[in-house]
Amino acid sequence: MKPNSKVLIIAGSDSSGGAGIQADIKTITALGSYAMTAITAITSQNTTGVKSIVPVPPKEISNQILFTSKDINPDAIKIGMLHSTKVIESVINSLKIIKVKRIVLDPVMIAKGGTKLIADDAIKLLKNKLIKIVTLITPNIPEAEILTNTKIKCKEDMIFAAYKLIEIGAKNVLIKGGHLNSEIVEDIFVSKSDIKIFKSKRFQTKNSHGTGCTLSSAITTFLSCGKPIKKSCELGINYVSSAIRTNPKYGEGHGPINHLHTINIERKFR
Repeated sequence: MKPNSKVLIIAGSDSSGGAGIQADIKTITALGSYAMTAITAITSQNTTGVKSIVPVPPKEISNQILFTSKDINPDAIKIGMLHSTKVIESVINSLKIIKVKRIVLDPVMIAKGGTKLIADDAIKLLKNKLIKIVTLITPNIPEAEILTNTKIKCKEDMIFAAYKLIEIGAKNVLIKGGHLNSEIVEDIFVSKSDIKIFKSKRFQTKNSHGTGCTLSSAITTFLSCGKPIKKSCELGINYVSSAIRTNPKYGEGHGPINHLHTINIERKFR
């Protein structure tokens, strides 16, 4: 098959392959599209935690975005880890030049093991400027709490926080409900005119590393193929749910999910 669309990923690298740019590439490829990258940081990590983070200079991040897009124009963009104000400014300026309409922002702030991945002043800039120019923002509950300065303990709190993000300037919001203690995971989509609650089964497993990166990349892929935003969210959530259910049980800590569950390998390559 030929790729259905082209997606540019702007995010950090995860050496363990479960999250970040590696998870993004696997997701986009597994869903039938073509992945390009602009790496914002290099991390040394495994399933037990993050050992080190080395930032990529903002100028080089911009070079990756502009030079890649000049040759292969992306149909959509997924944005992940942006750790400093200079990086965010560089990305915003680059986005103004390439003028891609479909942009999904996953506001990565804290790694699964607890390591902080973004500076406080960068969070402020993300809220004041970047949120306003993207199509969709996909925070988990801790990230939504930081962005809205509220506490989220139930579904109603999630809806309240989503509307606060709309007031700040977000066009569309998907707050992921995985951090709530419930048998059913509820992810809540909110726009200025609509609200939709997506329900999925909770699987009792520690192997959920990279679910946020994967979901935002899956949604971006479906958007890049021309699907409506709510349908893209629904399909992305279904993809992640199946990836968690079939996780390969790798590593001693929070292991990766199975990005390849959508792929059937032809007999001649087995």
